[in-house]
Amino acid sequence: MKRIKWIYGVLFAVLTVLWLFAERPWAQSYSFFDLRHTVIDYTGFIAMGAMSVAIILAIRPVTLEPWLGGLDKSYRLHKWLGIAALVAGGVHWLWATGVKWAVGWGWLERPPHGHPVIDGPIQKTFLEHLEMHFQGMRKTAEVVGEWTFYVAAVLIVLALIKWFPYRHFFKTHRILAAAYLLLVFHSVFLIKFSHWTSFSPVAWVSLLLMAGGTVGAVLSLTRRIGHQRRALGVVEALEHTAGDGVLAVSIRLPRDCWEGHDAGQFAFVRFTGNNGEEAHPFTISSAWKNDGLLRFHVKNLGDYTARLPVTLKAGDRVTVEGPYGCFRFENGTRQIWVAGGIGITPFLARMEELVHRESAKVAVDLFYCARNPDGAFAKNLEQLARAADVALHMIVDGRDRRLDAERLCGEVPEWKNASLWFCGPSGFGHALRQGLVSRGFEARRFQQELFEMR
Repeated sequence: MKRIKWIYGVLFAVLTVLWLFAERPWAQSYSFFDLRHTVIDYTGFIAMGAMSVAIILAIRPVTLEPWLGGLDKSYRLHKWLGIAALVAGGVHWLWATGVKWAVGWGWLERPPHGHPVIDGPIQKTFLEHLEMHFQGMRKTAEVVGEWTFYVAAVLIVLALIKWFPYRHFFKTHRILAAAYLLLVFHSVFLIKFSHWTSFSPVAWVSLLLMAGGTVGAVLSLTRRIGHQRRALGVVEALEHTAGDGVLAVSIRLPRDCWEGHDAGQFAFVRFTGNNGEEAHPFTISSAWKNDGLLRFHVKNLGDYTARLPVTLKAGDRVTVEGPYGCFRFENGTRQIWVAGGIGITPFLARMEELVHRESAKVAVDLFYCARNPDGAFAKNLEQLARAADVALHMIVDGRDRRLDAERLCGEVPEWKNASLWFCGPSGFGHALRQGLVSRGFEARRFQQELFEMR
């Protein structure tokens, strides 16, 4: 989280410095309408910069994952950028359209426009002809930008509302890609023409970001995001435990279509014919043994996952895209794993990996916190932990004392020298992290998988 906060801050700092360098607003005297033009230019630059980077991150660029700390962190940054674009775009709209309304209502008086007096014909250069064309397109670009902003604002707000169904979110979020392309049109014609001709960093950084965003928008609209990382397979086996609402899904892929994965990574899974649902992200709960077999444990957490035990059957076709994520259990002589509920999945994969692969000896304590663990699953977990030489601490809500920093430190005396890997509800992770850091634990040693992808 600290890394993406740093990236978020640096991005806006760099964009602001570039804009200040180009505009030099401190060297100008301002009337109200001069200030209006300055605010409109700045907020438009910031809004398009944020939205462009958000669109680029939406195409799941694997090369950026190590820099961002994994796709889950990338999606969190994508969300923050969307909010920033909405806020900056809102201020941009208020100063652009709101002031026009105020003039129309008689609340403000627009200063008169001066027009140069031209005597005789003038031979225009190519750049002058091009500038006239840009000026002629300004009105159209303003109208397109205003109405597109209304659509984009509604779509971003819907994306932030958690109760808005995931299946609808995916469809409406794709419309944002089309809205973005219209905002690119708006921006190209409304950036000061002098910025283009003077090689201003504002224009050319905007061009670079909008070019990347345009590629991302086209990939989204044509459903080509992650296309090269997809593999087709079949559902081989299903096991549903009604007690804790978990469905174990085993999928068989052709070995030459899947290059393997590390424990802790996840994939986007789409079950063909399942009411046209889009792919959903699930953590892979099995280690890669080069046999084409992947296993996922899916928790009943909504309409889609609740239907799977009924609609899914062995033999169904499935598309798997991935792997993604950087929750990879870096080497260390002492580790603590904390799983909350279905957050146990990456640790299942890691324990299988420890059993089937030779690796350096690592002392591990696994704390598994669950509300109503299935008996058979708990027994299999205990057997797997013994085989992997992992010390398992089973904590059941309502029966055992809840896990907090005090209890963890008491049960693992070497906690200060350990790395901690957490996967579970974000509130639980935040409280545990804060409690440990307050006792002297280094924050950089706390690795957390971010469950929320929106």
